[in-house]
Amino acid sequence: MELKTARLTLLIDPDKKAAFESLCAKQDRTASQVVRQLIREYLALHGVEYQPGGSPQGAATSGVRRKSAAQPRASSPRKPGSRVRGG
Repeated sequence: MELKTARLTLLIDPDKKAAFESLCAKQDRTASQVVRQLIREYLALHGVEYQPGGSPQGAATSGVRRKSAAQPRASSPRKPGSRVRGG
């Protein structure tokens, strides 16, 4: 379990957000719990290993590693203040 947290802010259509939160409530889960699970699954799907922040092992080996030797190419940085629309 993560001991440290960081904020992730995203823009989403209000109707989609309401539907998502309603579904989460019906499943007795918070939207944050579901998003964290989706992120864990996405990282695993793409072979990305990481140590949860604040874990005893995380202090010794922090960072993110891909299972494969090939590293993805970095994308062009966005201008500060620019937003990616959609969702």
